[in-house]
Amino acid sequence: MPIKLSKTDARKLLIAYQFAPKSLKETFEFLGSVQYDPLNPVGRNHDLVLQVRVANYKLDDWQDLAYKKRFIYDAWDKQASLVLASSWPSHKIYHSWHKKQWFEKILKPYPQAVKKVLEELRARGPLSSTDFVFQAHQKAWEGSWYGPKLTKNILRALWHTGVVATSYRNKGRHVYDVAENIIPKKYYTAKIISEAKSLEWLIKSRHKAMGLLRPNASTEVWSMDISSKQRREIISKLVKRAELIEIEIDGIIYNACPEFLQTEIININKMIFLAPLDQFVWDRDSVKHIFEFEYIWEVYKPEKLRKWGYYVLPVLYNDKLVARFDSRYKDVTWELYRWYWEADIMPDSKMLLALSKAVAEFKSYLSAKKIKLNKGMDLKTRQAWQLGDKL
Repeated sequence: MPIKLSKTDARKLLIAYQFAPKSLKETFEFLGSVQYDPLNPVGRNHDLVLQVRVANYKLDDWQDLAYKKRFIYDAWDKQASLVLASSWPSHKIYHSWHKKQWFEKILKPYPQAVKKVLEELRARGPLSSTDFVFQAHQKAWEGSWYGPKLTKNILRALWHTGVVATSYRNKGRHVYDVAENIIPKKYYTAKIISEAKSLEWLIKSRHKAMGLLRPNASTEVWSMDISSKQRREIISKLVKRAELIEIEIDGIIYNACPEFLQTEIININKMIFLAPLDQFVWDRDSVKHIFEFEYIWEVYKPEKLRKWGYYVLPVLYNDKLVARFDSRYKDVTWELYRWYWEADIMPDSKMLLALSKAVAEFKSYLSAKKIKLNKGMDLKTRQAWQLGDKL
């Protein structure tokens, strides 16, 4: 029988589970991966995920763990992500899945070109796609996702299949090397893990990262090349083995790792600005069900169809999602475009002070020198932002 939780208890558990303070390394160990998105209005998504969990975090603080210490690496998980290097053996299943997609387009028709790219990379690397002497243009690929350059497409095919890896990024662009030069040897040469074990590990890792996860959550949450039927069968096996626990919240079934229910309830007692692709909001239907907050990320919608704005961040206070806002950081100025309190929220002095402190912390994370406020805010909210700018 599922364990029953009220929405209130589920919220408190989720928030304590997700946002208890951790170090940068502990955060990556806890989440397993952090989704990397190239859009950069107020730091990229991965920076936003990290700043709510790591005290005094600043933009790009993650890079030392990736490109010097090799504790994490760029890989495919839930889309492009920063992934624990220790998970390389289990993540090889993605290499197999992606090989099916890249074989017909690149690996089979261009074997000599693939060979030339690898030879040049081993001789001269690390290299970005434009650094290669070998270049070829495929007119038929103009307008495609990776463009018409054969070398760039070969590198992406080899990256997705685990032959090359990201040595570092130059202004966000991948600079590649062969994977054995990037992945720590103990992980690169580790024993091959079976597909069945890898799938179980991936499914458990999704639950560990999110806390609560519906078995019928949308496919982009899982990001696995298996059918929903196969996924449900694996979840059922894990539940039978007590490696996942069934939880019912107001008539909806979720699953969680056992450690989720062992979470010590703590009061975060602060306001935090969440990333649009934070694990906390990966499953938008769950957010709507448990927190009664409908979060729509409108970044790819035409401007005239947007309700809230381009890059809107949800705002968490205690155990409620209370607001959302759209802003930009550019040339040391953080500019607030729009702030929306939820319809049922009447901010009191305590909540407004929490907002001021959140503004101050976020300004520090950005290393912004000043804040610009647009018109249209209510006076008390404006004053809270102004106080945050001074703290």
